[in-house]
Amino acid sequence: MALRSITSLNLRSAKAMAPIERITLFKIPNEADRDRVLEQYKVLAKTATKDGKPYIVAAAVGVSVPDPRNKGYNISVKTTFASLDDMKYYDTDCEAHKALKAIAGPAKEDVLTTYYENIL
Repeated sequence: MALRSITSLNLRSAKAMAPIERITLFKIPNEADRDRVLEQYKVLAKTATKDGKPYIVAAAVGVSVPDPRNKGYNISVKTTFASLDDMKYYDTDCEAHKALKAIAGPAKEDVLTTYYENIL
């Protein structure tokens, strides 16, 4: 039975790529700057389009709960894309993301981004 499950998973990945999950963490020292970035994420959620249609599958954004493990990163973002191509579009061509970067870029002390293909 386990072999069948593994085979099914392999066939699934050969046919269609799983969603891309992207995690972005910001260190933004100034509270007013953090508020501006959070507001711009709300705008992005309503305006990000590709070929005239929304393309971000899901997004979650918020202020990180204070904890020594977060090493000072104080805004956490999780974005889900249907494909790696959609995420690449987000990085390079999305006007809503460009507007966000224009606000977050000068405000951030540091940013960390990682992404992965969801195996679940």
